[in-house]
Amino acid sequence: MTLLTPFGALLVGVAALMAAITALLVKWASEARTRTAAAVNLFLFVMMVSMLGAALLYVASPGPSRLVEALWLASGVMSASAFPLFLVFLRETQARIRGGSGHVPAPFRGRPLFALAVLTLVVLNEFLMGWTFQLAAGTLSPGMAGSWSQILVLGVNSPWFLLPMAGEMGLSTFLLRRTLPSPWVALLGAQAALMALSPPAFPHFLAGPVVVAGSALMIGVVIYVMETLYRHRQLPPVALAYTLGLLGVYAAMMAGTYLWWAEGSGLLFAASVLAEMVLFFDLVILPERWRDHEPVPWLARPRWTVGVMAAIFVAEVFMGALLDLVLEPAAYGAVLSIPPLVGTGPTLVLHAVLGGFWFLSAVTGSTWFLAMMGIEMGALVVFKLRESRYWETRIRLALMMGSYGAFAVFYPSLYYSWAFPGAPSGPAVPLLGWSMGIGSAPLAVSVFGAVLLTYVATGALTILFGRRAICSVFCTAPLMFQGTTIDAMKSFNRSSPLARKFLSSRLSTAYSVTMGVVMTSLLGASALSYLDQAGIARITVGGVDPTIFLYDLYFGVLWYVMFVTIPYMGNYNCVTMGWCYTGTIAQAFHKIGFFKLKVRDREVCKRCTTLDCAKSCPVGLLDMPGHFRREGEFRSSKCCGVGDCMEACPYGNLYIHDVRHWVRERLGLPPGPARGARLPMVRPRAPPRPDARAPSVPLLASPTPPATHGGASGLRRD
Repeated sequence: MTLLTPFGALLVGVAALMAAITALLVKWASEARTRTAAAVNLFLFVMMVSMLGAALLYVASPGPSRLVEALWLASGVMSASAFPLFLVFLRETQARIRGGSGHVPAPFRGRPLFALAVLTLVVLNEFLMGWTFQLAAGTLSPGMAGSWSQILVLGVNSPWFLLPMAGEMGLSTFLLRRTLPSPWVALLGAQAALMALSPPAFPHFLAGPVVVAGSALMIGVVIYVMETLYRHRQLPPVALAYTLGLLGVYAAMMAGTYLWWAEGSGLLFAASVLAEMVLFFDLVILPERWRDHEPVPWLARPRWTVGVMAAIFVAEVFMGALLDLVLEPAAYGAVLSIPPLVGTGPTLVLHAVLGGFWFLSAVTGSTWFLAMMGIEMGALVVFKLRESRYWETRIRLALMMGSYGAFAVFYPSLYYSWAFPGAPSGPAVPLLGWSMGIGSAPLAVSVFGAVLLTYVATGALTILFGRRAICSVFCTAPLMFQGTTIDAMKSFNRSSPLARKFLSSRLSTAYSVTMGVVMTSLLGASALSYLDQAGIARITVGGVDPTIFLYDLYFGVLWYVMFVTIPYMGNYNCVTMGWCYTGTIAQAFHKIGFFKLKVRDREVCKRCTTLDCAKSCPVGLLDMPGHFRREGEFRSSKCCGVGDCMEACPYGNLYIHDVRHWVRERLGLPPGPARGARLPMVRPRAPPRPDARAPSVPLLASPTPPATHGGASGLRRD
């Protein structure tokens, strides 16, 4: 049966009406403050459930006797539910009589239990509606459900469940928009929209476009959540719980959508939909919880932050894999298939770990995952760019975004496949598949000149402009690390016990050991790769070249593990811990280059008490102020030239020195005045008077420092 028939249109109208009634009942439930109001609300919900249950009983096996049974069922349930309502009304009437004209109804203290009852009835109502309308429309038959899991999947993964539920959530959000904080009203509305874009609710020929549209909306939700966290450093506990729960549900939903599309399994998606319903209605039915507790700083909760980061990453992995299958099924169909788990005990665990490793590395290196990550993290960089006071920082951020788009998405994926359709895939090519082109993987000989040119260009740029040419522009990592919300997490560099081991410009023992292990593994993998490609020995790791495996390990898996665990590993941990061999090579050139940080007046730094330059450093160079006071400049091979220290200086006293300033010095030109801030003047010493008992102390003018832009010196930003 199609929806264009009169009966189909009637079903649609009834479903829309029931969705509107449910939303109104949810609004009344959120406003119920007396026992009578709660009892009436529950009675109306039970009445709807009983009617749908009776309708389901009839449409499952139509007939005169079944119609009588359905009527008796509905009448019996409504009669039984009316009895508690009558008792509550009777007690309230007696209280009014005893209290007289000044009677005030007793406060309703059982709202949490009442909310649980409403939530249960809403879920049951939607589930019964999904089954009833599908049976009435002829799209299901009772014999199709052979187990409880099949009953759940068939009832939930249908347009008669998902679309009315989306309507209920959207209308409830509109009706309750004034009772909740505005940032989370927008998220509740996004929940309704994402529910409406559930692929199982649409015919197969529309599922692909719906996946793309839903993914675009999910990207917007992630950006909105991240920027909201940046703008609100302190949040009520209910907001923290809801945000983490929402992102966790979406991680499960993306995994469920992927399994539904790739494997035909809809159980995880159905379970995640029910979890999203519970999360939504639990929040809107009890809006008073927003006022029950004082806000707390989320930057002081590393476990919560790791949970948020992990949920976002899991959602992105499966969303990227789903987009790969939908948009490029020929290229990714075999690569992203989930291998069956075979064996028992340790063998099963080994197969699961290896399968997860290759699946994760394939997704994180795919075109659409990198494009999606670029949009999400790039949006946060745009927000930071708009806040920057220095044109130099703005230009660098713009170049960084352009470099990510070119070198992470366009050239290795799109351009390479267009220009060389018969060549091996991008990950099998040294220049494209793994950083710096070290090794002897396929095509290594033919691209040796390009590899050599890469080293020459990298070395020259690093010598002229410092390590930031790689670690803050050309690499894909800075786009992830330098957006507003992630940049705010640099406070974990000082609060995490592990991250504190890598603070300051000193190369600690842990740093040296990590760097030594990484470089040794790189050289060893390159030697094994050469032996394999020369035919001297057949050496592969998991069926791939050793250098390709090493790249997948470091940048396809380990990098994202370290990114997700920023609250424990610290921000920019690829630089602070020395485990990125690309950064290590750039670091060697950096030591002999022109780059350094300089100040215009050492006296200003000597009298500065804020230490904002050190607090804002994303790699934790805490010894920076001491060098400024003693020498007027600072050099460190760990400095990646982000420029946050320059932005954070309240006096505009700090600037980045590279080959441009070296040339200006040789020409006798000054470095230029501070931009966007007025440099305070140090008052000259007054000549001592003969009767003076102590020398006068030069004072520093005290202009009002400009507000820091996302710096780590404060926890609240709203």
